[in-house]
Parts: sequence; C-alpha cells; structure tokens
Amino acid sequence: MTDWSAGYVVDVDYTHGFYQELTPSLLSFFALLQGVQAPDPGASSLAYCELGCGQGFSTNLLASANPHIEFHATDFNPAHIAGARDLARSAGIENAHFYDDSFAEFLTRNDLPAFDFITLHGIYSWISPENRQAIVGFIRKKLKPGGLVYLSYNAMPGWASMMPLRRLLVEHAAAQGSAQSLQARIAASLGFADKLGSLDARYFANHPKLAGRVEKLKGQNPNYVAHEYFNRDLTPFYFMDVAQELAEAKLTWVGPANALDTLDEINLTQEQREFLAGIDNVALRQTTRDHIVDQQFRRDIFIKGPVRLSPHLVREKWLETRFALSGPSARIPRELRGMRYTIRLQSAVYDPLIAALEAGPRSLREIAGEPALAGISVNRLMQAITMVAAAGVCHPCLPAQGLAERKLRTDRFNRTVAAHARFERRYGSFASPVTGGGIAAEHMHQLMWLGLQADADIPRFVAKVLAQAGQGLLKDGKPLPADETVAELQRRFAGFEQETLGVWNALGLGAASPRKVANAAA
Repeated sequence: MTDWSAGYVVDVDYTHGFYQELTPSLLSFFALLQGVQAPDPGASSLAYCELGCGQGFSTNLLASANPHIEFHATDFNPAHIAGARDLARSAGIENAHFYDDSFAEFLTRNDLPAFDFITLHGIYSWISPENRQAIVGFIRKKLKPGGLVYLSYNAMPGWASMMPLRRLLVEHAAAQGSAQSLQARIAASLGFADKLGSLDARYFANHPKLAGRVEKLKGQNPNYVAHEYFNRDLTPFYFMDVAQELAEAKLTWVGPANALDTLDEINLTQEQREFLAGIDNVALRQTTRDHIVDQQFRRDIFIKGPVRLSPHLVREKWLETRFALSGPSARIPRELRGMRYTIRLQSAVYDPLIAALEAGPRSLREIAGEPALAGISVNRLMQAITMVAAAGVCHPCLPAQGLAERKLRTDRFNRTVAAHARFERRYGSFASPVTGGGIAAEHMHQLMWLGLQADADIPRFVAKVLAQAGQGLLKDGKPLPADETVAELQRRFAGFEQETLGVWNALGLGAASPRKVANAAA
C-alpha cells in the first residue's frame, strides 16, 4: 500500500453510487421537518462542498441538476478525481470542481468560497483522528452561518458485536501478504470467518446475528466491502462523541437525514418515547435512543447557527414547497414499516394525495386545493407527505423557475450516463431537473431511455446494443436464446412504459411520450 494512502484502501476503486441524502433540496426539507431555517436550494449564488467524494458521481449528478450552485469536491485518490473530471467534461458540467487534496491540504486552500452545504457520506468513521480534526477545522473555517452539514457514520452500540470480527478479517487479509489481489484476500477472509462460525465458537453463539452479516458481505460488491471493512481506520461512534467533535466547528444538531427516522410513533413504543422525552440533554437523548434501537448507522444534519422557525412560517414554507412522486402510484406501499410497528396508510387521505401528485410536481398549496382533499387539514397533509417521503417515493422539488436550464444540463448528463450503459453497468442513477437530485435507473431502462432519445424501435435497438457488447438477457436465471431476445425486450419495454416512463417524464428526464413500438414479429 502506498505511503499517501494513510491506511485507506486505494488498491480497489470505490463504487459509482449516488447517495440521495446529499441532495440540497432534500437536506433543506429535512431541516424544515425540524422547524429549522435552511439555505433555500433554489436560490442563486449557493456553494456546496463534498469532502471525500469518491468517484465524484454524486457531485456530478447534483451539479447537472443544480446549475445555479457551485460544487467543489475533493478525494485524495487521484484515480477517482481523474474519473470525476472526465465525466464532468463528457457531460458538459462547468459548475463542478474536483481536487485530489487530502483533508489537511484542502483546509489550507485559499481559492475556495464559503459554503452553504458541506457533506460527507461514508467518510467520518473511516479516517484517522487527525483527518477528522482537519475536517472539523475546514467546517469551522468554510461553512457559512446558517449552512448545513450532512455526515453519515457507523454508530454504536449497533457495531459493538461486529468490531472484533472486523479486526479478525483485516488481520487475516494482511497475513496473506500482497501476492494475491485484495479482492481475493477479502474472499478468503470471509471464508475464514464462515469456518470459524461453524466451529461452535462462543463469540458467534453470543452474537447470533454475525453469521447472517458475514453471509450478506459475501454477496455484496467486493469493492464496497473493501472500502467499508478493510481500511486501517474504522471507528463506530456514539452520537454524543460526534456532536462533541462538531461543536468545535460551532455546529448544532438539526435532525436525521431520513424522514423515516423522524417518525418515532412507528419506531419506538409509547413507554420508550416517554422515557426519552424526560431526557433534556439532546446528545444524551439521541445516544440513549441509539441504545433502544441498537443503531448501526446514522445520517445526521448539523447547522452552524440554528434559526428556529415559528409554526406559522413552517406552515408557509411547506405550502410553497413542491413535491413529486419518484415511483409509479400503483407500487406505492399503503403500509409503512418502522423499527417497531407497521401502520396502514388511510385510503381516505393517501389515495387522493397520491392521485394529486400523479399529475406531476405540485406545491402543497395546490394539493390542499384539490376538491378530493378539501376536508383534510394542512397539518394532516404535511404528516401524510412525510409518511410518503419516508417510504422513499416522494421528493421535495426545486422551484419551477429555472427548470428549462436545468433540463438542458440534466439531459446531457443523462445521455452521457446512458452512453456508458452500452458497454458496462457503471452508473445506476439519472439526474432530475425537477427534484435537483437523482432517480434510480437500472441498466436496461437506461438503454431503453437512450433508444427513445433516438426515436428508435426500442426492442431492436436494445437487442443490437446488447449484441454489440457481447451481452444477452437472462430469464428465470437462464440465458435467453438470441431468437427470443426481441420478443422478451418487447415485453420488458411495455412494462417500462406502463410503470416507469410516466414518472420519469414528470421528473423531467426528457424521455419521449409512450408510443407503440413495432411488433416483434413484424
């Protein structure tokens, strides 16, 4: 391992994922859920920084969907930054700036603006105390008053049982030497853990969830496992320790970056909620809550200088906010499962609410004006939208103003992403000019979308692309004969038109309107 790595895995590239919590409009919405003033994600002259951006895919996607925001991102792995810059060039993104600085080096730069948003996804638990100190110093120096910080990290006590096994995995991989690839050593280490678990080891017996965790690791992306478990540094934190470190940067905790985590009525019993309500200290209350739910991973939002909004102003901001569905209405669950309870979403409220959102992005004021929702209070609608957002199928949107420019940028970005799908399965998200964030786009749907942009016969277009890449289709886990490919793609495209395309159009992805395609037998 090279000297500049500081114990971090650099032999294996990180994944090209998009992390929804990094979206500016979503972060501001989560602050609104807590009644806290946040930067207006639709305002001009905003600046955003991602520390530890990995491959830079999230930064590039967000920059394309938010051309009014200047994005700056650093990752000390130069291979990651080279790839991020290449994607930015290919997609014509001019408002994303990438650096291969360490956190300490980034802190000393004098050419960076002050930031409205600073985000760290999957960084804080995986770096040294010295690097965390540099990050805190950077936030203190570069975050504007009123600016938001998002960070995620492995949490205690949920990681307590895993840490001894993680140490064993790392030491086993190191003991194999460097003759084998890191992926091969990781596979061998997981096999070693499997064998240990089969020997009636008391450690495994006392922690019965470990065997399932090892089995899950064996099925995950090896690159993800390498970065998640095999760095030199991996520190799960108690919330109170993170809050104390960030207090040095003048930060105050706002709340979770996850709507589901705000719904204690389905995550905790009444007795647990009453117990927590009796704890005045926020850090102690959150840490105690983590013990109740055995928290393994946290996504938190902090702010420099919280401004509490009056209930009236919170209501007004809600009424002005537009919302959009991110999935077909037929597949929106009518139940919401928390850590403790599952609740049924009342049809009298949710059916007309979802019907109103099906028409496209709507402000809460517009939704509340629907005749079918006339008897439902605004506060009840706010609660209902929070529930649908917690289910992951409803997102806050950027203002309608500026949509045309945003769409020009996201169209080019999405075409660049889809062009990669011709040859490899690298990216899994498109950018939405409506939400300012990303939407999941599986490989086959990317190819279908690309065909629509070319006004092609979709089944034959996709079949040709797959053939050129030396790929084929699987059906029921078995390779599909070439002479059945077009008919199968016809069926899949019909499902795409029916379930996905309308949602994508509403989110501004620019796909053509649904239309008939040539019969596969023609």
